[in-house]
Amino acid sequence: MRISTSQIYDSAMQGMERNQSALLKVQNQLASGRRLLTPADDPVAAARALSVSQAKDVGAQYASNQNDASDRLALVDSQLSALGEALQGVRSRVVQAGNTVLADSDRQAIAVELEARLEEVMGIANSRNATGDYLFSGYQGATRPFARSAASAPESASSVSYYGDDGQRLLQVGSSRQMASNVAGSDLFMNIRQGNGSFSTAAGADGGVANQGSGVIDAGSLLDPQQWQSALNADFPWQGSSNHALQIVFSSPGGVSSYQLFDASTPAPPSAPLPAKAVGDVLPFSSGQVVPLVSTAPAVDFGAQVVISGQPAAGDTFTIKPSANKSVFQTIDELIGLLRSPLPSSTARSEFSGQLSAHLGNLDQALLNVGRVQATVGAHLQELEGLSSSSAALDIQYQQTLSELQDLDYAQAISDFTRQQVTLEAAQKSFVTISGLSLFNYL
Repeated sequence: MRISTSQIYDSAMQGMERNQSALLKVQNQLASGRRLLTPADDPVAAARALSVSQAKDVGAQYASNQNDASDRLALVDSQLSALGEALQGVRSRVVQAGNTVLADSDRQAIAVELEARLEEVMGIANSRNATGDYLFSGYQGATRPFARSAASAPESASSVSYYGDDGQRLLQVGSSRQMASNVAGSDLFMNIRQGNGSFSTAAGADGGVANQGSGVIDAGSLLDPQQWQSALNADFPWQGSSNHALQIVFSSPGGVSSYQLFDASTPAPPSAPLPAKAVGDVLPFSSGQVVPLVSTAPAVDFGAQVVISGQPAAGDTFTIKPSANKSVFQTIDELIGLLRSPLPSSTARSEFSGQLSAHLGNLDQALLNVGRVQATVGAHLQELEGLSSSSAALDIQYQQTLSELQDLDYAQAISDFTRQQVTLEAAQKSFVTISGLSLFNYL
């Protein structure tokens, strides 16, 4: 086959250009430290690298959310600790106020201190984070969650209302895990069960005459939650009422102190209250004894009991009701009002002791509620710590995979660069030799 001079020149130029292109590619790889400069270098590896890079970016966002959630929950946890200390301070003062050696002025001084504690609790309830959002307002981060009614006296907290909602601000901290970064104020401050959490006790009847004896009832004990709930729902008739109540009424037949269980439930308003109906036998009483809540007509064991100490007078009544919700603000406010009231007689002192004991039980429920919420927040913080460690390990794995797909093997690249350089130099020298050939040199 005949080869023209132009073909020789074209072929030599193409060869040198290919060698120069290959040399330039290796040079760019060395300069960038990357094996994949374009998807054409390795389409399969480029596709895998893109997928891993996207997963790595998503993991980085999860890690950022985890840090954000951890910071927010740490702030909530610190406020919960402050709230627990404030309520514990209130409880200590309430226990002190129960001493019978204190004068009215002493109890009023304690009431002044409780007012300061109440303001401290209000401050905690309306605390904010670094961005200005309220911690305990649910979804309504810009709304002040707790405020007193404008129609009430400034010093009264019984009308404190909650203006947030029950929402939880969720952050996506994992591919299948969302975590609340706040606590709803309604759950922490407002929806606190009275008494022992299942039922509450009180001296006297609703709207009735105060007890005349020295009897004091404790918060009671729930022995069988299933029996109690069964009695609430079905077993006990409660006279068709929606406002359940039991009463322990004292009498003294033949001079023997005795008690009897009554059903004092009332229908929902506006119906007239129903008269109390005896549902238990008349039983003898001695101070400090356990009074089981057992009905004989119908035969129902409520799975609960109370202890009444002191000596109730004939006609004295003690009421047991299923627990309702009461805010911590109302509990402290009622304590302040109770401590400001003078105690002119032994009857007033007995009534004071009973009410103080009931409020102390409500404070204990508030402290238990704070502990429950704080345990939940602590569990979330612990989970976030584990998620953060997992995210860091996963990020290292992603980086290793990307390195294997994209990063350059410098030893191999330097060897390729030297080889391409030699090849290019050989091509250039051979071209110089060939291009210098001429027939005129031999004529």
